Amino acid sequence: MNQLVIDPDIRKAHTPPVELYTGKNYFIRSKAAVFARSWQPVADTADIRLPQQLFPHTLLEGYLDEPLLLSRDKSGALHCLSNVCTHRGNLLIDAPCSAQHIRCKYHGRRFQADGKFQFMPEFEGVENFPSAADNLHAVPHFEKEPFVFASVNPAAPAAAFFGDMLARMHWFPFEQLRKDPVRSRDYLVKANWALYCENYLEGFHIPYVHADLSAALDYSNYTTELFPWSNLQLGISRGGEHVFELPADSPDYGKQVSAYYWWVFPNLMFNFYPWGLSLNIVRPLGTALTRVSFLTYILDETKLELGAGAQLDKVEREDEAIVEAVQKGVKSSFYKSGRYSPTRETGTHHFHRLLADALNQF
Repeated sequence: MNQLVIDPDIRKAHTPPVELYTGKNYFIRSKAAVFARSWQPVADTADIRLPQQLFPHTLLEGYLDEPLLLSRDKSGALHCLSNVCTHRGNLLIDAPCSAQHIRCKYHGRRFQADGKFQFMPEFEGVENFPSAADNLHAVPHFEKEPFVFASVNPAAPAAAFFGDMLARMHWFPFEQLRKDPVRSRDYLVKANWALYCENYLEGFHIPYVHADLSAALDYSNYTTELFPWSNLQLGISRGGEHVFELPADSPDYGKQVSAYYWWVFPNLMFNFYPWGLSLNIVRPLGTALTRVSFLTYILDETKLELGAGAQLDKVEREDEAIVEAVQKGVKSSFYKSGRYSPTRETGTHHFHRLLADALNQF
């Protein structure tokens, strides 16, 4: 397959070819090149808080389908492991539980909470057994209250992906966030996952697609900042209402910030509002089918329907409609690729460059 080339000079660059959004080769290639090398949420810390708890998770179900297992040992240390028995490949744990060890239900092979092989019946006389290959594979993970992230084959440490966001938001009380299952929901979008991310990464469409959101934000002061593995769109309140109370050591002190829109490559969107956080996870299901999970974490429920953080379901439906229209449009025999606005589409250009770099390594 030809390499995906995105000119680093946005003034000269063309957007990716339509095959990125319609072709099976790019979709399949992205599994190992993009998503297996990224950091993805696997649980909330509340799911695996106590010693000797076990919590199974399928990483990007419907796409990567990687079976993982979070465990805490007796001391409370967190481990992320392959959830596949090293004997015959059976899935080990199928539901959250508490246990002193990990035991396979197929032939009784047993592991410690840290994944080290412990016992196997009827294996007397087997040479060179046990070996390191009999331990459960340890998967890189990162814990930041209230989230646990993991990566199958990380392109860079978690600090490289999340560090710029956490440094900028150092004052935000992550540990006080409370998940709201009622306001958390999934959306099925009939479009390629990359198109959904592109739409998120530019404020260019806000005046045209989101009337209510546009009324809350000062479009003339809407900015995008780029970082190695992430970028930030800073939403300034149009009327100076429903904004963050920022500390003096914040680089944004003195600004009327109503929303921080942080994107982390390739598919995570951390939307910070005065009421809390909406974490959006974009999960590929097919070349033209995507599941988008909106996970709601609340700090102050009284601010939920105020300012830029109000009517998120309506905003999502508007995004869904426009992205699905683009998916249909890019299949036209007359469309090949487009150009970028140097003032409004730096985030989308940044995404395409990261995506091209990842795909071209495989």
